[in-house]
Amino acid sequence: MKTPLFIGVDSSTTATKALIVDASGSILAMGRSVYGFETPQPLWSEQSPDLWWDATVQAVREAMDRAGASAGDVGGIGLTGQMHGLVVLDAADRVLRPAILWNDQRTQAECDEIRAVVGLERLLATTGNDALTGFTAPKLAWVRNHEPDVFERIAHVLLPKDYVRLRLTGLHAMDKAGGSGTILFDVAARDWSRDVLEALGFPSSWFPDTFEGTEVTGTLTEAAADELGLAKGTPVFGGGGDQAANGVGVGAVRAGTVAMSVGTSGVVFAAVDRPVIEPEGRLHAFCHAVPGMWHLMGVMLSAAGSYEWFRTTVAPDRSFAELDAEASDVRPGANGLLYLPYLSGERTPYPDPLARGVFAGLTVRHERAHLARAVLEGVAFGLRDSLELVAGAVGIDEVRISGGGASSPVWLQIIADVIDHPIQVVGTPESAAHGAALLAATGDGAFASIEEATTSSIELGRRYVPGADAQPYQEAYGVYRSLYPTLRSTFPALADLDR
Repeated sequence: MKTPLFIGVDSSTTATKALIVDASGSILAMGRSVYGFETPQPLWSEQSPDLWWDATVQAVREAMDRAGASAGDVGGIGLTGQMHGLVVLDAADRVLRPAILWNDQRTQAECDEIRAVVGLERLLATTGNDALTGFTAPKLAWVRNHEPDVFERIAHVLLPKDYVRLRLTGLHAMDKAGGSGTILFDVAARDWSRDVLEALGFPSSWFPDTFEGTEVTGTLTEAAADELGLAKGTPVFGGGGDQAANGVGVGAVRAGTVAMSVGTSGVVFAAVDRPVIEPEGRLHAFCHAVPGMWHLMGVMLSAAGSYEWFRTTVAPDRSFAELDAEASDVRPGANGLLYLPYLSGERTPYPDPLARGVFAGLTVRHERAHLARAVLEGVAFGLRDSLELVAGAVGIDEVRISGGGASSPVWLQIIADVIDHPIQVVGTPESAAHGAALLAATGDGAFASIEEATTSSIELGRRYVPGADAQPYQEAYGVYRSLYPTLRSTFPALADLDR
């Protein structure tokens, strides 16, 4: 009898990836389908849920073809995807409006409303988080305030990957890691907070049952199996939000291991064995996809996204490798040029949707190479902001790094120097999808525990240690830290000019 294969499906902001592993956790194949999102107004970010399903079908079929696998080979599917997005459905499971995504910034008034109604101290103590524009609860409050006709027809509230789950299984369900990112969870109890739901006037009947990452949430319907080319009845496991699944995919499943992700956003993720709440709410406290574990997380909204913006806008005829080479010829500090990476507002340590990106210190001596170096350094400084908060709350033994930015040796050395701590590159591609597949494999019994799964299957690459450039960055970081407080009062006026 063949050992089963497992599929991890990652429904991210710009693409869906389907990754297939065998029973040892080794990656066999991957499929990918890309799509876009809409920004119909300043600060808005929306997407049609149908994109995720169509992309899931395409990505799974592509991965299965590449693996040479047949429908009966698959023992389970694990799900992950972008966190915090709001999907609202009517009683017939029809989508009522485009999904409001994690990077949407329209809900500052609703965040203020939630703090006033629930109370900041109570909100932090219960959910582990302040009310920030990226989270799901303010989005739902925005729909009530601005689209009452839609709000009145809501019967179900889901997250993006859980809409995919609905299409797979016909059932409403959600993983606990994703659920805790709505700020409607009792993070210690690992389930919905009746008190917070009642305070905000959201019916508990709208919210689905929640499951640990390794639990079965349903099985493939006949219709879904036909579309995917899989077998009816294939189990679908809880999985986790993209950062929790990424934590599994890089091995941040025990206290002391920190995962740093340099994707469109930048994330510093620390696994903890108990709920740890940062007193000022500058870090997010969520349930981990690993049963009985939690995590602390700091998020910057534009990490590799900053470098992508820079290349597209300033150097569309250059590859990232060419820009890296130019930046490597510039000494640390970019000749006095600093970059604030707040192209989409910011979350950690400044929960400010109106924050703006800035080049500070420009002179006629600066060329494109200096700007490229400043972008790489500015993102590294932003990651350090989160890492310092994490280090102040829990111990750090090891930092593992993944994401598109981790393919740049120049950037990796800058990060190691800026944070003044060794970093270990994770060689596994698409670590969130890999983590989702490992959660399914563990749930099906291929591994005795998530820790066993990660130890046996995760590939580690080069280790970067702080070098001679680490010391100059300590002074530069102090100047960087002074920029936001100095410029903060100007950001609202700049946002007004953008309307």
